[in-house]
Amino acid sequence: MISFILCFFAVIVSILLIAYYTYRIAFYSSKKKRNTLDDPMTGPQYEALSEHIYRAGHIMERYPCEEVEINSFDDCKLFGRYYHLRDGAPLEIIFHGYRSCAFRDCSGGHALSRKMGFNALVVDQRAHGRSGGTTITFGIKERQDCLCWIQYANTRFGTDTPIILSGLSMGAATVLMAAELKLPENVACIIADSPYSAPSAIIEKVCADMHYPVTLCRPFIHLGAWLWGHFRLNGCTAKEAVRCAKIPILLIHGEDDRLVPCSMSTEIAACSPSLTIVQTFPGAGHGLSYLIDPLRYERVVYEFLCKVPQIAALISDNFMQHKPDS
Repeated sequence: MISFILCFFAVIVSILLIAYYTYRIAFYSSKKKRNTLDDPMTGPQYEALSEHIYRAGHIMERYPCEEVEINSFDDCKLFGRYYHLRDGAPLEIIFHGYRSCAFRDCSGGHALSRKMGFNALVVDQRAHGRSGGTTITFGIKERQDCLCWIQYANTRFGTDTPIILSGLSMGAATVLMAAELKLPENVACIIADSPYSAPSAIIEKVCADMHYPVTLCRPFIHLGAWLWGHFRLNGCTAKEAVRCAKIPILLIHGEDDRLVPCSMSTEIAACSPSLTIVQTFPGAGHGLSYLIDPLRYERVVYEFLCKVPQIAALISDNFMQHKPDS
């Protein structure tokens, strides 16, 4: 009997240790080891374009901005940078990806936002950059943070200011998951670059890429998220959230994305075909479509926004006069 009890406790302890290990690997973010723009980028697709990425990030760093802090729905400190371009312009709120940073992931979006004549609020997601928190929830809690940023913007700029939600990778999933929430009427549209269809789907895909047994890992990943991250990994998906969407959505995806399969954007779009447009970029890796074909990327975004009534009339006249060639 004693040996049975000891074996039982040994099994429980082993399960908890494995679950904690998966939490640390997938979800935990140390405040001392967060990625910055100048951290090295791995993988041949990124290495080939790293100089362009660093240059764009440092250009963004040099623009004057106002540092902003708010509290999230669960009292987590959130940090962002507000870039004011002109009074009365739409506001684009931009979200970066998993274990990345705003200056790396959002530099292209910020540059295009300026070309369009928009003001921009570029945020550090929770457990990233200068924001608080130590748990990354793959968009589950971040979508609520997105709503907090919208509420901040409406309090500051008024509800007559049109808002564009945009993001890359996990940031794209964040803004798509926010579509299931009760968004204010001045949130005009969503632009999502390289989103995954569901948090569990992308984690399992990465596990498979690393040759881990997905079926065996799955319960430990979910348990780690629940016990130490205090969230349910299947609490929301981009696919299900988009079913609830009431605003137009542009999905952009590189066809050579080796991290988040391009097919995930197709799956998301199928959940709301009347509101969703998908544009794919041949030869582009994860989040690299703008760098691979900037003229087409700008044209795609411009044509999408021209169909959004709240935004179309407010795009910079300068951009319209010099819009990308077809």
